[in-house]
Amino acid sequence: MSWTGWFIVFLVVQLIHFAGTWKLYEAAGRKGWEAAVPVYNAVVLMKIINRPWWWTILLFIPIVNLIMFPVVWVETLRSFGRNSTTDTILGIVTLGLYIYYINYTQKLDYIKDRSLKPRTSTGEWVSSILFAVVAATIVHTYVMQPFTIPTSSLEKTLLVGDFLFVSKFHYGARAPMTPIAFPMVHDTIPLIHTKSYLTYPQIPYFRLPGFQKIKRNDIVVFNWPVDTVNAFQQYGDGKYYYKPIDKKSNYVKRCVGMPGDSLEVRDGYVFINGKKNDLPDRAKIQFSYEVKVNGQLNPEMLHNRYNITDRYGFGNNTYRFAAISEESMNMLSNNPNVVDITRLSSGKGEWDRSIFPNNQRYAWNNDFFGPLYIPKKGVTVAITPESLPFYKRLIEVYEGSELGVDNKITQSGTEVLLNGKAITDYTFKMDYYWMMGDNRNNSEDARTWGFVPFNHVVGKPVFVWMSWDGINKKVRWDRLFTTVGGSGKPVSYLMYFVIVVIGWFAFDFWRKRKKGAKK
Repeated sequence: MSWTGWFIVFLVVQLIHFAGTWKLYEAAGRKGWEAAVPVYNAVVLMKIINRPWWWTILLFIPIVNLIMFPVVWVETLRSFGRNSTTDTILGIVTLGLYIYYINYTQKLDYIKDRSLKPRTSTGEWVSSILFAVVAATIVHTYVMQPFTIPTSSLEKTLLVGDFLFVSKFHYGARAPMTPIAFPMVHDTIPLIHTKSYLTYPQIPYFRLPGFQKIKRNDIVVFNWPVDTVNAFQQYGDGKYYYKPIDKKSNYVKRCVGMPGDSLEVRDGYVFINGKKNDLPDRAKIQFSYEVKVNGQLNPEMLHNRYNITDRYGFGNNTYRFAAISEESMNMLSNNPNVVDITRLSSGKGEWDRSIFPNNQRYAWNNDFFGPLYIPKKGVTVAITPESLPFYKRLIEVYEGSELGVDNKITQSGTEVLLNGKAITDYTFKMDYYWMMGDNRNNSEDARTWGFVPFNHVVGKPVFVWMSWDGINKKVRWDRLFTTVGGSGKPVSYLMYFVIVVIGWFAFDFWRKRKKGAKK
């Protein structure tokens, strides 16, 4: 739905509100016309129900307002003496329209300065839980969101079992695009495994200003651009589904290619504009290897000494390792049981049909890929039958249907048509990025599915608050409360956190004791 459509919906809601509440406003000592003025009517209503003015803001925050509207309906009823369980249920199940009945058919006795304290312990619990959910939803949506690392594609920088806090405000918090959704979950409601949202309506893309831009080699969380559910079988039926941008699965990769770059992969290493990309010192490129041994290799030794987690055993004393850094492989080569080490890779010119752009004209694979141009906002590129495999999805989907534009590309011989009109070039409306894992042979990344539009960017991982070693079944204490960025070995700030928490509880205990002594 466009902004114009949403504005019309907003005006309709205002009319419904005025028709159902103007007499309530008058009974509360206000003017009836105040119920008709958008936004101002909500501020006045907060005064009528004896709630703070800033509740009005919560009514306009997507997802949060789904919680706040029922609360305001119930509070309005109670401000006019409707405190029964029946009144509460009717107010909610009728989506507030029960207020019409009160407004037009009942005697309106306004309770001024109504006590806001819940009358029962159950009511107090419900009130506390509701506003805890509201606060958590705001933080989750606009400030910081927890994530976990399930795969080894960024191993050494981020480990399997790391629990992260991802900043929404670094690159600018993206407002929810799916306004009717279950709070605090992504695309699936836990336990019952059902869709957590309604696909329609959709709010047009909008992002708050950030205080930094994505930089090369940043680790970024984003919505997987080609997600259609089927890969994860979330709903158990194996079908493909349309998923709104903000409900596509969350991925975390390293941004190695920026808008306007020419990117190439040579023997597994990334080259940008012809120059090899240098990663931060915490990052370790990993490759797959076949290792022949004389005897057996101890799994605990592989994990603890050589930092090797992904391994597969074969006959004839042969192992395949899916994620090993050069540093770890050099250490392993000195093991007396190791006979021979061979790096596993594809040759230049070998076509892997699963590799972007999935066109035999470009005989690319994970190890030898490109070069290709990464589109930049405002830059015009030539559109030809040769370049079309790279940019067709961008024009039709990312800059088309997902933004409410009906773009359709077809070909007539050597001529490319956009919505039936011949084109030779196209000017991009968004920046695009190239996201890859440091595990170059065992990472499904942009080499498989292509570019990531900026409107799919979720945030920046900034902090590891918990880390669980699933192989040894223990906490990695040295990773707790460490930063994701920075140089050198990660430093744990756990002790500082513990000191602050203890200090806070000590201060709170002293404050309450002092307050009690004064009484």
